[in-house]
Amino acid sequence: MQPAEPMEEVMVHGGMLIAKTLKRAGVEVVFTLSGGHIAAIYDGCVREGIRVMDTRHEQVAVHAAEGWAKVTRRPGVALLTAGPGVTDGVTGIANAYQNGSPVLIFGGAAPVEQVDRGALQELRHVDLVSSITKWARTVTQTKRLAEYTAMAWREAYSGHYGPVFLECPMDTLNNLIPSEEAIIPDAGAPAARAQADPAAIERAAALLEQAERPVIFAGTTVWWDDGSAALRTLAERIQAPVFLNGSARGSLPPDHPLFCSLARRAALAEADVIVLAGAKLDFRLGYGQPPLIPASAKIIWLDTLPEEIGANRGAEVGLPGDVGLNLAAIGAALDNVVSHDAWLAQIRAAEERAREREAALMRSDAQPIHPLRLCAELRDALDRDAWVIGDGGDIVSYGARVLNPWEPGHWLDAGPMGTLGAGTGFAIAAKVAHPDKQVAMLFGDGAFGLNGMEFETMARHNLPIVAVIGNDGQWAQIKHPQKAMLGHSTAADLAPGVRYDLMAQAFGCHGELVERPDEIRPAIERAFASGKPAVVNVLTDPNVVYARSTQAAV
Repeated sequence: MQPAEPMEEVMVHGGMLIAKTLKRAGVEVVFTLSGGHIAAIYDGCVREGIRVMDTRHEQVAVHAAEGWAKVTRRPGVALLTAGPGVTDGVTGIANAYQNGSPVLIFGGAAPVEQVDRGALQELRHVDLVSSITKWARTVTQTKRLAEYTAMAWREAYSGHYGPVFLECPMDTLNNLIPSEEAIIPDAGAPAARAQADPAAIERAAALLEQAERPVIFAGTTVWWDDGSAALRTLAERIQAPVFLNGSARGSLPPDHPLFCSLARRAALAEADVIVLAGAKLDFRLGYGQPPLIPASAKIIWLDTLPEEIGANRGAEVGLPGDVGLNLAAIGAALDNVVSHDAWLAQIRAAEERAREREAALMRSDAQPIHPLRLCAELRDALDRDAWVIGDGGDIVSYGARVLNPWEPGHWLDAGPMGTLGAGTGFAIAAKVAHPDKQVAMLFGDGAFGLNGMEFETMARHNLPIVAVIGNDGQWAQIKHPQKAMLGHSTAADLAPGVRYDLMAQAFGCHGELVERPDEIRPAIERAFASGKPAVVNVLTDPNVVYARSTQAAV
């Protein structure tokens, strides 16, 4: 911990106190939409050399702050003006809360002296966001802004990560105080997470040594805890098939012999021991119940906090703490490499059958274009270290089956909130953080409609991001199930063939329309080569139904 740093200026305003604290914490960029209530923070950021990235919607500013956290594993920062600025950001805050992403949100507010007098954009922001943040406070004394900023940083970046909210009234930000009253604290590094009880580690290792059909299922916390290498080592020592979701995708590259993605149901349904590493037994895993996970299966559950272990189903062994450290400890506790040749052969055969079923569709020359052909062409056009963002319904379900990243954390999607429109903010953050890497978005046309205006943001800030839209003129994830159940659909159609590529061109971006399968990859390659933000608008078959029951049974 560094000692507190005294200010040098004779008089300073509150926005400078926030900016200096953020700078000391290592913040490089903040995301915002222009607002008068928070102008003092802008001024402080400019003075401190912190980049101010302005978007066209506050929802995107918060998504970008979460995206920054996801791709850097450091807290992201969003600045929201008062009233509708904060309410517009609520969806982004909720998404970060559900994902456990460390994000600092500074909300402007009416001056303290005008509270309850009907000031412009006056709203009780803390009451509004308390249920979707880890911590929310109001600061009414200018000299305490730095203190509270450091406190917010620690809250977001400790224990189970999550968003925090700091309400800053306009007069509190604008007031000047003498420099001797302004102390800039060190926000501090996150507290080290502990390793689990050694006796529990030994029980987990013993259980795996006795297992006949082990499975590893890893989720986002593996990425937060930098546990990919430990995960891979453990998998190789117990010779278990590995399934990945969220930011854990890429922890094993797609050519690793233990990597699996399409045989999940077959593996879980017969597993006798499951290592659940930083993942939740939520709707994505059938709440941990049969028929997806048999009642007889024993679960070794690793997650950050003890109270996160056992939700929806108990664990044979619970290992709270640093997921990476605990994975490594289990691997070290194993006496020998365990062989499961017959089990692996069974799961690999199921995986191969699933791939064979999809291979023909990924090569399909049908017009309109099959979504799997689109996803395969995008996959083949990407560098191995590309960052890929999925934003949509059915098209992203297809994409998640095909676009397996080669490096940890390089796939971003909205997570359990399923928030459409999150992709543009994530992509902006990824490109700002990694300007020399490819950043690609796979969009549904419905999702594109939520925050497509951000291509103007990308053009203005010179962020050459490539978006590929699967354009089927409908909310397919809603329409097809409605028709199957009711024989008709309601509020599920969009205009067919909309020229989103021309919209991109109007913003100064590169845009192309694709109607034939053989045009997809050349168009994507031209988009990357353009050096501009780009939209490749691919007309896909509206009659293709994502067969959830069939796919789930794979």
